[in-house]
Amino acid sequence: MKKFLILLILACGLGGALWWRMVEAQPQQSAEAPATVPVSMGDVEVSVLATGSIESEQLVSVIARQSGQLQKLDATLGQDVKAGDILAQLESSDQESAVKQAEADLAIIAAQTQAKNASLTQLNLSLDRARQLAERNLGSQGDLENAEASVAMAEADLAGLAAQRARAEVALDDAKLALDRMTIRAPMDGTVVTIIASEGQMLATSQDGSTILKLADMTKMVAKVEVSEADVIRVAAGQDAKLTLLGDQNSGIEATVRMVEPAPTSLATSDSGSADQAVYYNAVLDVANTDGKLRIGMTVQATIILQKSADVLTILSSALGKPSRDGIYTVEVWNPTAKSREERQVQVGLNNNITAEITAGLTEGELVVADRASGGRSAAIDMRRRGGLGF
Repeated sequence: MKKFLILLILACGLGGALWWRMVEAQPQQSAEAPATVPVSMGDVEVSVLATGSIESEQLVSVIARQSGQLQKLDATLGQDVKAGDILAQLESSDQESAVKQAEADLAIIAAQTQAKNASLTQLNLSLDRARQLAERNLGSQGDLENAEASVAMAEADLAGLAAQRARAEVALDDAKLALDRMTIRAPMDGTVVTIIASEGQMLATSQDGSTILKLADMTKMVAKVEVSEADVIRVAAGQDAKLTLLGDQNSGIEATVRMVEPAPTSLATSDSGSADQAVYYNAVLDVANTDGKLRIGMTVQATIILQKSADVLTILSSALGKPSRDGIYTVEVWNPTAKSREERQVQVGLNNNITAEITAGLTEGELVVADRASGGRSAAIDMRRRGGLGF
């Protein structure tokens, strides 16, 4: 009986060991489906975040180029104007008088020139008669010389009048220019963004108070955003970016990096910057404002896209765990039909630590066991690796 019992125990143990080995060789069954992450098609971006503000591509201060009283202000705040449109008018009675005086001076010179031309014609006739008489020995040599001298003097007077006329024309042009400058016109197409002066105010070109208003091109804007020194080496001209407005977190306005300024923003207040402060560099981003949503001074957050893979297989980065030394990830794929797990080696492309691009090892729609993210593993696999049940 004792031998029989011993043989029975040995047979049961051997049968149990054989059963466990068979279970170990087969895919592990699980009564409950584990938490999984699906493999799906999507985009992966590696980006840099920066904050800053919106500025106009072109902002111009419209100033008075002549001193005077602001008689009329034709522009209104927010008005869209075209180049050449009248914005303001200065009191111009003195300039109008100067133009009339210059025109009168020019008219006097013209009359003097006309009289001198008539006199020269008469003198030339006298000179011709004197020459004819001298040729016939009927006139004296002195009369001929006097006639020649009179003609020369008249021609010199005409040359002087011509110089005076040229100077008078310049004076007239200057007077007309001064008068024209009393009318303030828009130097470019744009929008009146601020009005500084008011009607009746005295403006002096020798002072800073000659600015009347400011125009800005609101169709083309720039965003100046501060990029940390840790990220700035990866930012370059031509990269795409998306802007988010403080009041509209879903705005997603497209922009393009124009340049990164060579000096840090702290250089504006110090020649060398401050060593005990974080260092930031301004990245200048071009952005269109066709819908007029952007305004000067708006705070924006910029997402500068360094790399992007579009329409690729993706998975949550947390489901991958840690890679091996050769960069290969090992994951478990859950089969909901067979209720089994399968280990799979996966190659990863672009990874922003939130979403990862899968380049090999998985297909769309497969489910990756999520407990790998926290180091968890199925109990059966852990037991097998520890030798399980002691067999």
